[in-house]
Amino acid sequence: MERPALSVLINNYNYARFVGRAIDSVLSQDADNVEIIVVDDGSTDHSRSVLEAYDSRVKVIFQENAGQAAAINTAVGSSMGEILCFLDADDWWAPSKLSATAAAFRANPQASLVYHRLQPTLIDGTPTFRPIPRTLCSGALSPLLTRSAGWWPFPMTSSVAVRRSAWNAAGSIPEQFRISADAWLVGIYPFLGDVIAMPDALGFYRIHNNNWYRSSEDATTLRRRMTHWQRTVEATNLFLSAHELPARLHLADHYPYRIASAKLQGADARTRFKLAVEGLFFAGEPNLLRRMRDSLRSARDLPRLGLDAGLSEAAK
Repeated sequence: MERPALSVLINNYNYARFVGRAIDSVLSQDADNVEIIVVDDGSTDHSRSVLEAYDSRVKVIFQENAGQAAAINTAVGSSMGEILCFLDADDWWAPSKLSATAAAFRANPQASLVYHRLQPTLIDGTPTFRPIPRTLCSGALSPLLTRSAGWWPFPMTSSVAVRRSAWNAAGSIPEQFRISADAWLVGIYPFLGDVIAMPDALGFYRIHNNNWYRSSEDATTLRRRMTHWQRTVEATNLFLSAHELPARLHLADHYPYRIASAKLQGADARTRFKLAVEGLFFAGEPNLLRRMRDSLRSARDLPRLGLDAGLSEAAK
């Protein structure tokens, strides 16, 4: 059999109500020579019956629950394509996504990662908000990541594709990334080659309470994000050191981390002003106007120290 050019890797956990649409969107692609691998990460809903209905059109692997990173690693280990395309089971793609991705890799032989925008939708699939990320970044991004502690207007998992040679160089995703495994992909691969951004929204990102996005912030969510950012910086530095790459990340350069900390503690006028100025020079947002708007808004909206500091905890 001919070796597939593209491998589509779907990770699923208890998304029986969504995963069918994800798979169907891949089966409807205008690209040829594609394999589809779904790893079910120990689902306890009726995902098995949904997945088994696809028969030979999809390779399905069932494993005990081990987290998103482990599911993706299993999928890659069972794949054969030269281009690895990741899709979360609650998202789906436009019909031209795979052909556009393959063309971008062909046109950019130095690229390790190709991505596109996603259209956010409500849980029922209704579009909402503008496509994300708003700012697109292409080329050699490692200098930017070094100055921003790895933060940039990064794409979500379902818009990311990587070259297998880059995957082999990076190795499997550390299983500490039980959720948000895309943090490894978008944080490591810019150090291994160029990044190519496609401007069209070639996929759809479903917003609901089981994913990273929240319509409103609470203290529990902020603490979880801060812990995630800190561990990502640590994991990236371990990777850079192990591969004898000179760059190192410093958490003090991570502006969203500093803002999150101030939201939890509150800020006096001096701290508010200092963070506003730092935000104006934050390397992680290349768009000047967006950087100015975000930094001023973030500093303005910080709770006051000793008066109304602290967000409510997440509801149990």
